[in-house]
Amino acid sequence: MEVIFSGIQPSGIPTIGNYIGAMKQFVDLQKEYKCYFCIVDEHAITVPQDRLKLREQILQLAALYLAVGIDPNQADIFIQSEVAAHAEAAWIVQCNTSLGELERMTQFKDKSQKQVSVNAGLLTYPPLMVADIILYNTNLVPVGEDQKQHLELTRDFVERFNSRYAGKNQEILTVPEVKIPEKNSGGRIMSLQEPTKKMSKSDDNAKGYISMLDEPKVIAKKIRSAVTDSSGIIEYNPEEKPGISNLLVIFSSVTDYSIEELALKYKDSGYAEFKSDLAEAVVTWIEPIHERYNHYLNSEELHEILDNGALEAQKVANKTLQRMKNAVGLGRKPKR
Repeated sequence: MEVIFSGIQPSGIPTIGNYIGAMKQFVDLQKEYKCYFCIVDEHAITVPQDRLKLREQILQLAALYLAVGIDPNQADIFIQSEVAAHAEAAWIVQCNTSLGELERMTQFKDKSQKQVSVNAGLLTYPPLMVADIILYNTNLVPVGEDQKQHLELTRDFVERFNSRYAGKNQEILTVPEVKIPEKNSGGRIMSLQEPTKKMSKSDDNAKGYISMLDEPKVIAKKIRSAVTDSSGIIEYNPEEKPGISNLLVIFSSVTDYSIEELALKYKDSGYAEFKSDLAEAVVTWIEPIHERYNHYLNSEELHEILDNGALEAQKVANKTLQRMKNAVGLGRKPKR
């Protein structure tokens, strides 16, 4: 069975955009692949964090994983920092990656310009991501367009590492493929206030995003105030009508309707009616998630799932790490 790895940072409550672009995929993928879904808390500390809040957000994200439908009997859910192989493998990756490669990363350029002081972790964030992926012999990595460059770095590293350290026709590490959501599938949900910009939980304008833990009244208010245009015509046209197109994608993602069906259904309706129905659909969809979330967050079951997930992840990750150590000559010669 092919293997999938993916992770989300516990740097805040995920938005509905995070769900549609990533977590919804996780639920579908677990039925067809061996899946490892990680809470990448080591990535989160590339920027300053409040330690108590970070620990709270780790458990909140784990509870949300379960609440949206990830089944611990089908997929492995664990916390990155509880599998030491991630940090160890990342060092080997760093020592086999050039400084130029890291400095060319678009996200490093963008984030470093926004910070007064740039720590080394921000630069070496990609090698840790590479380590996350390669430890599980990953075949496919579901990511958005903004992470595609990091996956290209991963593929380049694996090919270089295998070429440098493996024998002829041998393979130490698995070369992963990128799995990017198809267009119109909700892979990139945009801000409700600036529909040409991706929805983000770090947006200064809280009206621009819907948090997965927003109360129903808050959700309805945010949708009603979503930016559209003056035409009043409900159609999917991201170039000319990004606002209403974004709302159509969200509507389709939380219901059984396709974008085409929704556009036809509301072709004679106004934006007010459309937004009202969309708000009702989102609330109807999210309320059961809230119920399951509260159940898991306040149960010992959550900790048992994370404990078991870490143990299962360690078994696979440690084997890959040992192959990497053997390849570069770390430690004592393995016993026959």
